[in-house]
Amino acid sequence: MTPRVTFPNKILPYLLLLPQVSITLVFFYWPASQALYQSTLREDAFGLSTTFVGLANFEHVLTDPNYLGSVRTTIVFSLATALLPMAVALLLAIMADRVVKGRGFYRTLLIWPYAVAPAIAGMLWLFLFNPTIGSFAYMLRRAGYAWDPLLNGDQAMLLIILAAAWKQISYNFLFFVAGLQAIPKSLLEAAAVDGAREVKRFWTIVFPLLAPTSFFLLVVNTVYAFFDTFGIVHAVTGGGPGKATETLVYKVYNDGFVNLILGDSAAQSVILMVIVIALTAVQFRYVERRVHYG
Repeated sequence: MTPRVTFPNKILPYLLLLPQVSITLVFFYWPASQALYQSTLREDAFGLSTTFVGLANFEHVLTDPNYLGSVRTTIVFSLATALLPMAVALLLAIMADRVVKGRGFYRTLLIWPYAVAPAIAGMLWLFLFNPTIGSFAYMLRRAGYAWDPLLNGDQAMLLIILAAAWKQISYNFLFFVAGLQAIPKSLLEAAAVDGAREVKRFWTIVFPLLAPTSFFLLVVNTVYAFFDTFGIVHAVTGGGPGKATETLVYKVYNDGFVNLILGDSAAQSVILMVIVIALTAVQFRYVERRVHYG
């Protein structure tokens, strides 16, 4: 039995927790409370006059066609950005796990994109697919495809999805590789002896044992798609063309910092926080039921 850890000084545990608690209070609870308070106010652009309006900002936001359009855009973008990196990363992890010589070298190359900042990742893809100077855009035009994400909303959406997914593949890859290494090789060898082909071994043994890892990555990718992709959207499309790529987090920025509609922007940030918390709760409530921890 593991002995219980005791502290001779009763104040020491609280002192050790103080830095983390302080960071959480200053960078999460205080901004969240400020946003909740400001969402009930209507302020002018200079902050000289403030009027308490209750839930009027929420009513205006939820009936705004542009906001509802951003909700639809975010749903499409988030689903693609959450699922695409997982699928590609799982495939790459399986391929890398088979490499015998130079395994560390290949894995290092595959995790490099994670070190790239989101805005830089967006600019890289923008340069590659820029309709004027992009090499891939030139190939698409030579193939007869009219590529111009600066004017075509669907193409702009595809571009930011690819940039956001590429940025997140490395993170997913690391966890899938770790999950594959944790699977006992004896299980796969026994299944192979029993005549199970490679595809059947994957779906009946490997994939179920990767369920905890997949569930964790699903939650992380969802949060990433909602919040951490702001830099990519801002660098690549700026929410355009015609608000076709204006996600919820970018609309919060656009209304609050560009158009200076502070009350609506605060209300949008509160709604976005509630949406992410609700999605995470649903994932833990229903999706985790299908996850089996061996």
